[in-house]
Amino acid sequence: MSDLKILRAADYPRMPWKNGGGSTEEITRDAGTGLEGFGWRLSIADIGESGGFSTFAGYERIISVLQGDGMTLSVDGQATRPLRPLDPFAFSGESHVHCTLLGGPIRDFNLIYAPQRYRARLQWLGGQQRFFSEAQTLLIFSAAPGLTLKVGETTAGLGLYDCLQLSGNTGLVDVTVHGQCCVIELTAH
Repeated sequence: MSDLKILRAADYPRMPWKNGGGSTEEITRDAGTGLEGFGWRLSIADIGESGGFSTFAGYERIISVLQGDGMTLSVDGQATRPLRPLDPFAFSGESHVHCTLLGGPIRDFNLIYAPQRYRARLQWLGGQQRFFSEAQTLLIFSAAPGLTLKVGETTAGLGLYDCLQLSGNTGLVDVTVHGQCCVIELTAH
């Protein structure tokens, strides 16, 4: 039996970064506590100044800017393209990463997952979209106020940075979204 819940941005716990350089609001995760033991984790980070990222050995990361002018990353010495809002970028959690802000402070959105345990798919959608998913875990993150969605027979409205989480899915679920959102599909190997 699948479990569907709405996670509200106002309830996300704030956690310090592994390297002590800032803080993260944790949206959801599959297991574990603190900064260990999870197979996947979704979070929002506030970056106030250029600097280094924490390393997460054994994990892959997909990062997107939510607010602000954006950033460039140096990943193991290689500069990325400028990363602007809602432009995802994937890199190894083991990489040595330094961020350079393109303007003032930014907020970013992070998926960290263990590829030996999970397959992950992340995509940003806008407008009205309909799709089908058979992922075990489906996350729909609202990047703008007023996202409306229908998952199976359940209709919901999400505010800015709220997230719908469908866990334990065992079939093909029909999803319609209307608004700016990120859809993440996670399936255990």
